[in-house]
Amino acid sequence: MSHAYLHPDRLFPSETKAREIARTLYGQVKDLPIISPHGHTDPSWFAQNENFSCPSSLLIQPDHYVFRMLYSQGISLESLGIGRKSLTVEQSKQIWSLFAKHYYLFRGTPSKLWLDYVFADVFNISEPLSEQTADHYYNVINSALKSEAFKPRALFDRFNIEVLATTEQPLDTLEHHQTIKQSSWQGKVVTTFRPDNLTNPEHPLFTESVTKLESMTGMDISDFEGFLAAIKLRRAFFKSQGATATDHSHPTAFTADLSDTEKQALYLKVRAGNYTPEEAELFRGQMITEMVAMSLDDGLVIQLHHGCYRNHNDWVFENYGPDKGADLPLACEYIDALKPMLNKYGNNPDITIILFTLDETSYSRELAPLAGHYPALRLGPAWWFHDSPEGMRRFRQQTLETGGFYNTVGFNDDTRAFLSIPARHDLARRMDCSFLAELVADHRLTMSEAEALAYDLSYRLAKEAYKF
Repeated sequence: MSHAYLHPDRLFPSETKAREIARTLYGQVKDLPIISPHGHTDPSWFAQNENFSCPSSLLIQPDHYVFRMLYSQGISLESLGIGRKSLTVEQSKQIWSLFAKHYYLFRGTPSKLWLDYVFADVFNISEPLSEQTADHYYNVINSALKSEAFKPRALFDRFNIEVLATTEQPLDTLEHHQTIKQSSWQGKVVTTFRPDNLTNPEHPLFTESVTKLESMTGMDISDFEGFLAAIKLRRAFFKSQGATATDHSHPTAFTADLSDTEKQALYLKVRAGNYTPEEAELFRGQMITEMVAMSLDDGLVIQLHHGCYRNHNDWVFENYGPDKGADLPLACEYIDALKPMLNKYGNNPDITIILFTLDETSYSRELAPLAGHYPALRLGPAWWFHDSPEGMRRFRQQTLETGGFYNTVGFNDDTRAFLSIPARHDLARRMDCSFLAELVADHRLTMSEAEALAYDLSYRLAKEAYKF
């Protein structure tokens, strides 16, 4: 669909020959099914299939990309409804009006690219959002959200999503996933095992989660072996509900390979709460190695997300909780940090370990050379703060030399904002086609090679890496 403010050639090269090649490549992949292997959409949406309540609760409240920008300009989280479980009609309209009035703040950002796509392609609105058009936008979107065509399952089908993975903590009962499986709907929504509250002693829910793990599994976890056996039971349950992957987000990439005696002693200190920060890091590192070991048995893909300082703003965390736009990138070292785990499992091609980072400086220096050598390693796409046209271009430029294309895993959207999924995949496909077009124009790729790569980067690599 073409609109005056949504140019059909957006993100394509400005040079004529490369732009024509990009158009051709994009035309071949733009309608491919979406593989969304890692995200944070709510499975209850698809289990209950109820209409979304209002524009503000759908497009603003769950999207930390949106409200962190507004907050940075002095707009309070309270005025945006953050932390409220429900909104009155008047509150929803006020939030939307505030958002529209300040929409100019997003100029040039990936958020605006995503949102403009949603407005134009999903809701068929043909004029830009502004303070003057705010009411029109609200009325059009609100009316659409009340229709059958905008229920979650209908949108899932309309977006041509082949599979969507959500992310749940390890003690989740997964009742929403079970409801989806038992329904007549054919949409494929699977879970992902995210055990940070069991692998990180400094996680605020660690003690509570370990106690619940014991009662939920009926296992004796007084020693480390029993603790691991209980976690294996939870992994098996997640796999029975469709999980193909685990997800781990620790501040650093540190891994360890301790002896059985050392592991037991460290576990007892952690259980007793009598540990130092260095011992907490050691436990996290050992648990990553244990998670990889478990994947040898159950086949789950391992995702490692590193380089993030969580909840940097104490006041926001204390008043609004986690995931409120106050997470920040950290410098991260990989060569030494991953060596203990890679010494043990990195040469095994039957394991898939996907590395993500918020430290772009590690791409060409560490991550691409590692993935370009170890059979078990793959590189996840430009992630979070770098999920942008510039970030995607930098990722390709810095990883191609030593990692190639086929040690990467395509794209994933990593979003809580359901309606942004097709927008994000469209942006990624445009950027990859643009990058490939320039390689063709430089005679580094033939057109047939670029066509094969465009298909692989848009669809096949993600599907194969995550075993869908």
